[in-house]
Amino acid sequence: MSELSPLIIDLALILTCAGITTLVFKRLKQPLVLGYIVAGFIASPHMPYTPSVQDVNDVKLWADIGVIFLLFALGLEFSFKKLMKIGGTAVIAACSIILSMIVLGVLVGMSFGWEQMDCIYLGGMLAMSSTTIIYKALDDMGLRQQRFAGLVLSVLIIEDILAIVLMVMLSTLAVSQNFEGMEMVQSVVKLVFFLVLWFVVGIYVIPSFLKYVRRWMSSETLLIVAIGMCFLMVALAARAGFSAAFGAFVMGSILAETVEAESIEKLVAPVKDLFGAIFFVSVGMMVDPAMIVEYKWPIVVIVLTILLGQSVFGTGSFVLSGQPLKVAMQCGFSLTQIGEFAFIIASLGLSLGVTSDFLYPIVVAVSVITTFTTPYMIRLSAPAYGWVSAHLPEKWLSFVEHYAIRSHTTVNQETNWRKFLKAVLRMMIVYCIVTVAVIFICIQFVTPFLLALLPARWGNVAGLVITILAISPFLRAIMAKKNHSVEFQALWSDNRFNRAPLVSIILFRILLAIGFVMYVISAYYEASVALLAGIALVLVMLMIYSRRLKKHSIFIERTFMQNLNVRDRYEEYRGDKQPEYAGHLLSHDLHLSDYELPADSLWSGKTLKELNLGRLYGVHVASILRGGHRINIPGGDERIYPNDKLQVIGTDDQLSALTKAMNELKAFQSADSDWEQQEMCLKQFVVNGKEPFAGKTIRQSGIREDYGCLIVGIEKTDGTLRAPTADSQLLEGEVIWVVGEARDMARLFDGQIQRDT
Repeated sequence: MSELSPLIIDLALILTCAGITTLVFKRLKQPLVLGYIVAGFIASPHMPYTPSVQDVNDVKLWADIGVIFLLFALGLEFSFKKLMKIGGTAVIAACSIILSMIVLGVLVGMSFGWEQMDCIYLGGMLAMSSTTIIYKALDDMGLRQQRFAGLVLSVLIIEDILAIVLMVMLSTLAVSQNFEGMEMVQSVVKLVFFLVLWFVVGIYVIPSFLKYVRRWMSSETLLIVAIGMCFLMVALAARAGFSAAFGAFVMGSILAETVEAESIEKLVAPVKDLFGAIFFVSVGMMVDPAMIVEYKWPIVVIVLTILLGQSVFGTGSFVLSGQPLKVAMQCGFSLTQIGEFAFIIASLGLSLGVTSDFLYPIVVAVSVITTFTTPYMIRLSAPAYGWVSAHLPEKWLSFVEHYAIRSHTTVNQETNWRKFLKAVLRMMIVYCIVTVAVIFICIQFVTPFLLALLPARWGNVAGLVITILAISPFLRAIMAKKNHSVEFQALWSDNRFNRAPLVSIILFRILLAIGFVMYVISAYYEASVALLAGIALVLVMLMIYSRRLKKHSIFIERTFMQNLNVRDRYEEYRGDKQPEYAGHLLSHDLHLSDYELPADSLWSGKTLKELNLGRLYGVHVASILRGGHRINIPGGDERIYPNDKLQVIGTDDQLSALTKAMNELKAFQSADSDWEQQEMCLKQFVVNGKEPFAGKTIRQSGIREDYGCLIVGIEKTDGTLRAPTADSQLLEGEVIWVVGEARDMARLFDGQIQRDT
């Protein structure tokens, strides 16, 4: 009998413990994360009364894969466009909270005399509230629809993103063991460079690739392709010096902008749940009861630090972002716990060997305690606000309320200069990053490949030409993009003093492009600066005036924007998201609402002309969504059918009248009283010579037309039963099998009985 691998035995133990504990915690209505941690403690060597995991290293490898899938799934739920729409309130609050809690965590660690890296990592752990725990707590308490809950969830999204940045920075600090400002700036610049590069290239390539292969894509292949892309980005991130979790998150955020994002999220969910469970179980395996007892006072102090720190600094951060005091306190009291990212940051410190062994079990213990206190802290916010408002000076309360009002009433109207400069700066950063990446690839990979095939002279010429051609669309965009925009033309015509700065900006962009070309030429040939500048100027002028290059540059940007917005357009097409124009209707007291036609509506099968909704209710049907099809601006002859979704434009009063009419106009409303009469039944009668059916065909008998019944069988005199046709004759002595509603059958048989008598 063959022996099982220790890994399989360990997995059996881990998953069995996880299954049992999660069932218990589900029954107790507690977060499953805590169940996984308890399962890890049960399966760990620290628990002497139960079987223990044999090979901890293998489990840690699986746990690392779990982190990758957790961050990949987080990226799939994230959207850079949604982040831009969250607004300044969430960004200001999140940044303030993270900075405050990091400083507080560092101070607490220093007060215990811990090492410098332990203090810094502790600050990072305390800064990250748990999205899973807060979401569940708000949902269980029925508070998710309240205003403060939306603000809290928005801040948690920002915190998740900043947690990725924090992990990268902590990794850099761990490797360098240096806190020099210049090195930190270089790390941030490197992070931004690769983040922008991967996102831009990914959005340009991946949606187009998935669209091309969609005809051959099944659920199985989509899952394999998505996971393959995830691990490819993980490998690229590791090669660039970042963590695997960062690469997984980046790929998830890229795939989040594709049409297949929802399908990928559903397919990856079971895999994420499996490996995520192993990760959290591995967290529980790190819990050492002896160490928790030894560090009981630091645990108590850190718990109090989180409860008081998040309550005070969280409230202050939301007040700073422009929220009223009551809402700010509700938000601050909701963030008083740590969770998933604290575990990930703790495991990062251990894997890099820069944190002490005691920090991990302390963080786990603190997370467990603060998870249980979260609902109580949320409930405590209301009485706490009452106490604060009663004891805070009236002058302070008035200042806070007026500050909140001013924050919400101030209209931020961007000037043309601000719009123009923001657009130019954003465009230049993106195209410069792409240009640098293309130059690096051509010099480091393409040219050596050409030199291996061609003589040195021709290899360098070919490499130079390919590099210049490859970067030319991006250099043209750097020089000419936004030079004919609405803001540029408005600034040019509004004031003649604007023209000199505008011309200076154009010249600077041209000089930047010339600098790129000079660098590329100098990488292949040595020449004087004047000669390089002259050649570069000629090439740049050719780029500016080339119509073919202009079309190619526009095509690249248009493809990118189409891929970036493809998911939004697809969701609008399916009706999952309101079209963009719906937001502009609000300023004119008009709204776009969705109405699904009930299956039993009397409107089913009628045309829009017959319904005359515009005349009766003053509304307009903008679109009809039917299954996977969409009919925009339907004509009067278009019929509507059950389960059609109508997108209707109207005022509040008009839409309310339409809603009332749709609810009242139901077919078969009186059917509840006579449902017994509508029951279908089967009966038989014998054809005799006295009734008018004898000798007639089924069509001639009128049984279907006059009585509403259906002949389903004719039993011959020899006992055989056959299915009839409309031309089958009803002969004397045959037994006729009839199906119909009870009341129609009664009329038919009453008439037959009368004829028989």
